[in-house]
Amino acid sequence: MTGVFDRLVGQEAVAADLTAAAVAGRAGPAEGAMTHSWLFTGPPGAGRSVAALCFAAALQCTDPDRTGCGHCHACTTTMAGTHGDVRRVIPEGLSISTKEMRGIVQIAARRPSTGRWQVVVIEDADRLTEAAGNVLLKVVEEPPERTVFLLCAPSVDPEDISVTLRSRCRHVHLVTPSAPAIAHVLRDHDGLDAETAEWAAAVSGGHVGRARRLATDDDARDRRRRALDLVAAIFRGNAYLAADELVKAADDEAKELSTERDERERDELATALGAGGTGKGAAGATRGSAGVLKDLEKRQKSRATRTGRDALDRALLDIAGLYRDGLAVSFGDPTGLTMTHPDMADRARDLATRIRPEGLLRSIDAVLACREALDRNVKPRFALAAMAATLLAQTS
Repeated sequence: MTGVFDRLVGQEAVAADLTAAAVAGRAGPAEGAMTHSWLFTGPPGAGRSVAALCFAAALQCTDPDRTGCGHCHACTTTMAGTHGDVRRVIPEGLSISTKEMRGIVQIAARRPSTGRWQVVVIEDADRLTEAAGNVLLKVVEEPPERTVFLLCAPSVDPEDISVTLRSRCRHVHLVTPSAPAIAHVLRDHDGLDAETAEWAAAVSGGHVGRARRLATDDDARDRRRRALDLVAAIFRGNAYLAADELVKAADDEAKELSTERDERERDELATALGAGGTGKGAAGATRGSAGVLKDLEKRQKSRATRTGRDALDRALLDIAGLYRDGLAVSFGDPTGLTMTHPDMADRARDLATRIRPEGLLRSIDAVLACREALDRNVKPRFALAAMAATLLAQTS
């Protein structure tokens, strides 16, 4: 019989610690057995938000014999996102606003209605604005008796989470899952054939979700191929064109993912504001709605920007990984190396032959600098053009 923590891939030690903490949490707040603030960190794809949600389910679990059983009503509703006492904050835009955080804090102050705890899961807590972080800090310092906050961030670096907020939390660090562990999940849980599962796990960079997409989605495989083609374009002399195509592909992906949802949200809001109504007061209900529509459009634009930036970031990580493989090959026998892109070994050898090690290192730095520029809201075309110029300089 499986439990909720079986969803974690390659995190056996974390699962054991969280299970023990959830068992202690059954004692309730009066005995002081429960930490009210937790911080889950780990690299992308390690499963920090999954771990936080599994822990939330274990805290609410009603099975008398197994904590986090995965089958009781509390576990299934928590994992499905429908439990009345578990709130998930999933930022869709570039940041989590003060207004949004104040609303969450108000909800968190309530006593649980059906479960043991009022649980608030804040995914991507690194997107908290400074003001929103201060709002959260106040309630974390003096938490309601039956409320637990579960924060997720890439690391404990002050760039990701404030030092003060981090000091108020119990830290749980997740490691990058191994390729065999990911392949095992793809085979046994998703039913994929062994060859596809092992290939996807090997090229995913330890990201479980990406491995699943690469194994099952032709578009995801095509986007990876186009990203890595930029490296070949460096030697063909059309690097700037390839960089522009990467930006366009990211924008197209964002539009594809957002268009249907944006239209549905606009239709739902229009209906809520009385659009199409003919009864008394229908006309008045729609007056003054311009501000509400503007707020929706602003959120949708921010969400599309974030989606595009995330797509670009995946592409840049792939490019950096290929240069890393080239650098590794230049220093040793490639047969003994763990490659980021094992299916692109010929390209790595070509890089090692045509660019000196210091040039490969500067190329990696250029890709990472491009990622930082995008985080600072530099226009993607400018950021990637600057990266392409540095990559080109290493081939001369």
